[in-house]
Amino acid sequence: MFRSLHMKLMLILLLLITSLMAVVGAFLTTSVSNFYIDSFYQQMNNVFGTGNADFVSDLRQEAAQPDGAAQISELLEARAGSLGVDYLTRNYFILDGVTGDYISGSADESQLPREQSANLLTARNAVVQKDSTVVGDMSDISADFMDVAIPIMGGDNAYIIYVLDNKDTVNGLNSQLFTIIMQALIIGLLISALLSFLLSKTMVGPIEKLTARAEKVASGNFDGELPVESTDEIGILTGTFNEMSSMLQATLAAVENERNKLDTLFLHMTDGVVAFDHEGKLIHCNPAANTMLQRTVEPSCTYDDLFGEVYPFGQMLELQRPNYAEGEMLVGERTLELYLAPFSDQASGGVLVVLHDVTEQHRNEERRKEFVANVSHELRTPLTNVRSYAETLRDSDGDIPRETEDNFLDIIINETDRMTHIVQDLLTLSRLDSGNTELVLSRFPFAEAIETVARANALEAKRHGHELTCGPLEDLPLIVGDRSRLEQVMTNILGNAIKYTPDGGHIRISAGSTDSEVWMEVCDDGIGIPEKDQDRIFDRFYRVDKARSRESGGTGLGLSIAKEIVQRHHGNIALAPHQGPGTTVRLTLPIGGPAA
Repeated sequence: MFRSLHMKLMLILLLLITSLMAVVGAFLTTSVSNFYIDSFYQQMNNVFGTGNADFVSDLRQEAAQPDGAAQISELLEARAGSLGVDYLTRNYFILDGVTGDYISGSADESQLPREQSANLLTARNAVVQKDSTVVGDMSDISADFMDVAIPIMGGDNAYIIYVLDNKDTVNGLNSQLFTIIMQALIIGLLISALLSFLLSKTMVGPIEKLTARAEKVASGNFDGELPVESTDEIGILTGTFNEMSSMLQATLAAVENERNKLDTLFLHMTDGVVAFDHEGKLIHCNPAANTMLQRTVEPSCTYDDLFGEVYPFGQMLELQRPNYAEGEMLVGERTLELYLAPFSDQASGGVLVVLHDVTEQHRNEERRKEFVANVSHELRTPLTNVRSYAETLRDSDGDIPRETEDNFLDIIINETDRMTHIVQDLLTLSRLDSGNTELVLSRFPFAEAIETVARANALEAKRHGHELTCGPLEDLPLIVGDRSRLEQVMTNILGNAIKYTPDGGHIRISAGSTDSEVWMEVCDDGIGIPEKDQDRIFDRFYRVDKARSRESGGTGLGLSIAKEIVQRHHGNIALAPHQGPGTTVRLTLPIGGPAA
């Protein structure tokens, strides 16, 4: 109930009015009491004080008479107006100075207090000490009466004039004041309640609107602005809130845009990204990281679970930007290169790990080394032969028969041709790799190209005693491509089949098409390709039978060139399933050419 600002403001004002009226009432009642007490003792001083010494002297003379009490009573009766004696609330009494017993007065003995007051005791002590200057006139605001005791001694007699006021007048006046104060308090509270309600509505209304608007902003709704209805502090607050809302909306939009960019970047980037907080708990892991790590990185994974063996987490947090650490880890057959860096120097920072798959780079490096070694080996063998035979001819001094010299020269020429073929094939591969070789595209009959290649190799097949057959080619469509390059590929495939099939083998060419592709297969029953080497037949300088390849003048680059040409045509060349000994190579090409 009291959580409402309306109620708080009203309660504060009501408490303020109540407190104010209570203070005023207490002040008034105390002031009235003090006023009457001061008036009482002032009256007593005027009658019995030094300013009225004659009256006191008369009292003492009358006290010396045998009927002194009666004489004193007559004098006091004559001065009743000055004493303020009204015979109701204020009376005078004549008491025995020694015992304090009642002798006479304006009221009977029952009006006296049950116990003798301090002032009365003071006057009795003065009588005992025969000191008429001591008067009992001490005021006590807490007492329910006012009194004064004056010792009167004359001759052998001693009396005490005791004036007593029961404060009924003061109490009645205070009661009336209390009633007036309570009435004023009730009226003031009603007025204060009304005014405080109106004031709280004036103040709280805009604040409630601000609160409702703030709740909408907190929920992400930035539509609309609050109207600024005043120029006071609340109006300034409303305007400032509108500006803050606009700036917050723009900031959140910018943050959301950046977050979307980062999410898209992390989602589609090829490098893996894994982030951890300052306690080593996982914050983010993109799909590429899951693929590279060959596991699904659960939210419960920690830095130590994934990369603790590569670089300790504590040392990573101690690094100061822009320093970073590098590492490498093996996951299955893949090699991952890691870049680890702290992404904040604050206590709320963490560690960011970027994973880069360098498996292909390592493989390419190995292939490059192997390629260089193969090129060196392939060139060294013919160069050695050429040098050996040339030195033999130079040192023979005419002792070698003419026929032997011709054989040596034929070998030198063959080895030179072999080196020339190697260099030419290397240049072809280099052009294909760099993209400098442009395809001369044209539309031509696929069947006609196959027949041309088959006729060109028929004589070589016959020389080895092979049975070369070519399947039906009537329904093959026209295709778009570089005919000379594709015939080079077909020749390479068919030439390998003839070369690596023992004499008297069987070689069959078949072809077909689908709605978008054409295909050709060359099937032989030759030496075949071991299963462990089937993935390498398109590697450069790879040979199934190295000795036989060199004898036939092969360079080991034919299938590599063929694969590059086919890929430039957006086609595919690969080993096809084969039953029994031998090999089946399948060539697939798009009918529409590379653009398709």
